Amino acid sequence: MSQITISIPERSLLALKVTTEQAGDELRLAAAMKLYEMGRLSSGAAAELAGIPRCLFLTKLADYGIDTFRLTEEELRAEGRLA
Repeated sequence: MSQITISIPERSLLALKVTTEQAGDELRLAAAMKLYEMGRLSSGAAAELAGIPRCLFLTKLADYGIDTFRLTEEELRAEGRLA
């Protein structure tokens, strides 16, 4: 596994009221959420990046205002026909 190191200003940690480890976890989750939202990562890959199970990742999407399922109108119609 690769590691990336970032510097976080102490003021940011104080403003967030979190430990360094908690900030790292939050940043990983936020990055995973955004990359998923952009379509750059699948939900499984994003969950792995966040370090949480996929089912938990999917439930947390709403907390970030991200749709769990991104279907086009055509895809939604096709799904409806299959139901």
